[in-house]
Amino acid sequence: MAESEEESSCLQQVYVEKQELDDSEDVLDLDSIDVRYEIDDREFDLPEVSVPQSLESILNEPDDLPEIEEDPLFLEQAETASVTSDAVSFANNGATSGRSTPSRQVRKDSIQYPLHGSVLRHVVLRGISSQIVSAAERVNAGLPSAMAVSAVVAIGSTHGVVLIFDPKQTLKLCLSNGQTREQYGAVSALALNNDCTRLLVGHARGQITMWDLTTGKLLRTITDAHQPGSAILHIQFTDDPTLAIFSDSGGSVFELNFRRLMGVRGSDSTCIFSGSRGEVCSILVLHAGPLQDHPLDDLSIMALATMSKVIVITIRPKLRVLFHHPLRGNSNTLPLLAWHYVFVQQQTGRTLEPVLAFARSSTIYFCQLVCKSPDNVQFVLLQKLTVPYVLIHMMWINAKTLITVDSLERMHLVDVRHDEELQVLDVGDVKLVYGSSHFKSLATGGNVSPAMALAGENACYQSVALFRGQVLLLGTKSLHVFTIRTWFERINYLARQEHYVEALALALSFYEGSARAVIGLDSNVEKRKGLIASKLLRVLYEFVEASATKNVPTRGAIHLLVEHYESVMPVCIESCISIDRTDVLFGDVYDRFSQDFVAKALFLESLEPYILDDKLRHIAPAVMQELVENYEERKEIDDLERLIVHLDIMSMNIDHIVKLCWKHSLYDGIIYIFNQSMNDYISPLEELLNILMDSILNKKDLTDKVVKLANKVLVYVSCCLAGRAYPVGDISESIMLQVKTSVLKALTVLHTKQPAEEEPVYPYLRTLLHYSTREFLNALALAFEEPEFESEVGRQQKQRIVDILLQIMVDNMEFSPTQVGALFTFLARQMAKAANTIYVSRMLFEQVLEYLSNPNDSSRHEEREQALIELLHAAGLQQFDEERLLALAERAEFYRVCELLYDKQHQYDKVLSCYLRDTSRQVS
Repeated sequence: MAESEEESSCLQQVYVEKQELDDSEDVLDLDSIDVRYEIDDREFDLPEVSVPQSLESILNEPDDLPEIEEDPLFLEQAETASVTSDAVSFANNGATSGRSTPSRQVRKDSIQYPLHGSVLRHVVLRGISSQIVSAAERVNAGLPSAMAVSAVVAIGSTHGVVLIFDPKQTLKLCLSNGQTREQYGAVSALALNNDCTRLLVGHARGQITMWDLTTGKLLRTITDAHQPGSAILHIQFTDDPTLAIFSDSGGSVFELNFRRLMGVRGSDSTCIFSGSRGEVCSILVLHAGPLQDHPLDDLSIMALATMSKVIVITIRPKLRVLFHHPLRGNSNTLPLLAWHYVFVQQQTGRTLEPVLAFARSSTIYFCQLVCKSPDNVQFVLLQKLTVPYVLIHMMWINAKTLITVDSLERMHLVDVRHDEELQVLDVGDVKLVYGSSHFKSLATGGNVSPAMALAGENACYQSVALFRGQVLLLGTKSLHVFTIRTWFERINYLARQEHYVEALALALSFYEGSARAVIGLDSNVEKRKGLIASKLLRVLYEFVEASATKNVPTRGAIHLLVEHYESVMPVCIESCISIDRTDVLFGDVYDRFSQDFVAKALFLESLEPYILDDKLRHIAPAVMQELVENYEERKEIDDLERLIVHLDIMSMNIDHIVKLCWKHSLYDGIIYIFNQSMNDYISPLEELLNILMDSILNKKDLTDKVVKLANKVLVYVSCCLAGRAYPVGDISESIMLQVKTSVLKALTVLHTKQPAEEEPVYPYLRTLLHYSTREFLNALALAFEEPEFESEVGRQQKQRIVDILLQIMVDNMEFSPTQVGALFTFLARQMAKAANTIYVSRMLFEQVLEYLSNPNDSSRHEEREQALIELLHAAGLQQFDEERLLALAERAEFYRVCELLYDKQHQYDKVLSCYLRDTSRQVS
């Protein structure tokens, strides 16, 4: 009973009043199309010709004409739709079907991509299906052969009978005049007018009948609309109720005009062109769009396709060719056409324009019709897709999504904008009705061309229909409806099967706006996100409960339980973070998992990557306390420190964390807490420098712990002077200048707050210079680039720091030649800058030069030579005569320095001599 209600509601959904286009769904924003198919903004026209081409002249062109010029990017697309080999399973069965169905030597299972879930809903309309079978068996109505869908469902049969069903699957009319079965043959094509009061029926032997669907009366029987001996393949009403278009198996296309004079109904037909000049296989009328007062309202437009071309023409007010394009494909495939109105985003705003999709074999083209006025109609090629299967049918299901059916009877749902396949359904069990016999014109002796007969083997134009987003497939004994599930139904479908992980991932894709084929969501972003978040949390609660109860491994080793919770926790955390509901994460979710000690521990451990990626900045204080205790118990203190510096300070028990950091020498944690909780950048610096002073200035052996601390202090100082927070982030602009100034002031204090008697002057600066002169001076060089040093006060501060450095390093002998050389290299580079205001006495450079090149000092020879080389590279000795420098270098046996100077003078023989005399480079 429930199944019957579902079928009835599904069919009723087909006939609901047409709603306004939802901007969020039916908008094709061309600017956001995948860059591989980016639209050429130059909306090129068709080539101008002196005399407009006629249909017959176009059809008489050779089939191997080159295609019209397209955007080069457009032609280069060779990538196929997104089908991966590992997601597909194939089964070979040797069975082949009869003539009414295509060869199915290779079957491919349905594919449901985890990212999108089950997008399509499949319902069998059992009420209609049972009556089709009953009519065939009881009254010899024949098997289904054609279908048309609008406010009613019309199904034609192989015995010329047409059954009319209402939305509740009730049989309303059975149309047959007694002659249809014997003289007219099977129903080969059906067409409903706009208000569903008239039905046109095309027959396999070429006759056309018109029926009044309000009374069930036969209004017209047309037997002379075209040459006898040809089946009607297509018949369609235009928006003008007195005009219809049809084509026959001879490949000819006709317009059919209806008239009524003095109460007598009549009709006449006009051949638009003859199939002898090119067989037309498919036609499709463009109906009026949903907006009023559109320039297209004055035109009656249709597309038609032959085996080698697609042509778009106007029928009214006059016959005119608007567009044509070559269409190549295998000889056993038919051309396909599909119109759809979409909102197109352009520089001038949004406009509602029709887009024509046309295809053959495995290639689909998309072409936009731009109508500025009835006399100014242009076409722009938008996109080209190549799919890895042979197409037998194609239609738009909405403005972004295409339904295709392949030769193996698989239905593909394709996101056009992103060229992405969303789902594949095997519809082989439908037993799709094929019109092969009509394309071969078997009812009239098979008088068709071999090309038409071959291509028509897989013809299913009349057995696949679309109505307001619903795809109907006519089988030999059943009628099937396929619809895109709403976002809510897609999540529920997965949740009912307890595929909670996939359901949550799908819900997040809806929330983040990355989902495809979205139906049923509000266009207001805030409302949309609120609805999705509410649904996501309901699924999450189900997932958590199932993960903590029935899905928990009850037997086996403990590692099975660990693996279970390791797979569960990231899903819960990611879901809550993504919708900004950490209150749920640290409330109901944590409370449920904390009932099991293994789950609780793994929950806390699973937070780590999200904290380190700054996705999770705030943790509930109670959970934070548990987190700290967990890491302490596991003795993973270093990992805890990495977490602390990424968390909001308000999450922490600051007193406990500070004590923990000092106890375990977590220096990053100490700095972070002082900086973030009190905006205090000086206290941790002074505390840490005092620890360093004891080891470095007293010349103690540097332990790994001291080296680690010294490196952190250097980086901290560098960050502060550059305006960056340590270890991550940036210092607030409101306090940045204050931090820089106070740190420099702290480094250059004459003495500490409680100095010892033997404490040297500038102890902090001296400590850092002793530990790593070069790295500290590099940090200072970066600080000197900051804008505050460009002011008068800044320049004075810079000079003061330089004077202090000289006082510390030059006036005594406690620093090595390398360290002194590094200082003067730093000074030389600073003084070489255009805006330099630093002053250093030339006498000091003289002293350094004499000190480094002293021939009587054999200690640290290589170190002193390297320092002199660096000074030369930094242009620190430009004020000295080169001959004097050469003399000093020769006396000190600084051969590499000599090489540099001789090379500059192009004395290459002396360069070689220096190389040979340098004992440090001689091979022993």
